[in-house]
Amino acid sequence: MELTPLAQELLTGPNFGHLGTVNSDGSVQVSPIWVDLEDGRPVFNTAEGRLKWRNMQRDPRVTLEVIDYQDGYRSVEIRGRVTMTYEGAHEHINDLALKYTGEGFTYTDGQVRVKVIVEPERAIPHS
Repeated sequence: MELTPLAQELLTGPNFGHLGTVNSDGSVQVSPIWVDLEDGRPVFNTAEGRLKWRNMQRDPRVTLEVIDYQDGYRSVEIRGRVTMTYEGAHEHINDLALKYTGEGFTYTDGQVRVKVIVEPERAIPHS
């Protein structure tokens, strides 16, 4: 599906996202994340082994909410399924760090980065 102009605006701006994944017991886990837009789809980055990574390995369904940092009443909720790749993941997290902090990303020893692409199935704007 094609995302609305509001969703595209919020994803490309320095707005934080909140990612919901499903734990193995069926409960929901939520993480704040840096997000962006690539080829019309939301993208974010995580490290191998983190809870959200383990959850998405087991169940690719996610909900991503992105809120306008200047107006908390403007947001979009995107529901979909993810695919994950190691290709370009290190460059991607560095690009996100520059977008959100103005500085490059500092790696932890042994950290394996993963780029996550959300295939949106539903987008719900709130403004």
